[in-house]
Amino acid sequence: MSKCSFCNKDLERGTGSIVIKKDGKILYFDSKKCEKNLIKLGRDPKRFKWANN
Repeated sequence: MSKCSFCNKDLERGTGSIVIKKDGKILYFDSKKCEKNLIKLGRDPKRFKWANN
């Protein structure tokens, strides 16, 4: 079981998405909302109440 790289939510096997960066770092996401906020917008999850579980 893995956790979302943005909101730290548990991911069940077979759900969510995986992004592999050029430097080899693997990022797991439970939704497009989390993926967009971290990768495209470069936001810090500590600043969002819904991302702090």
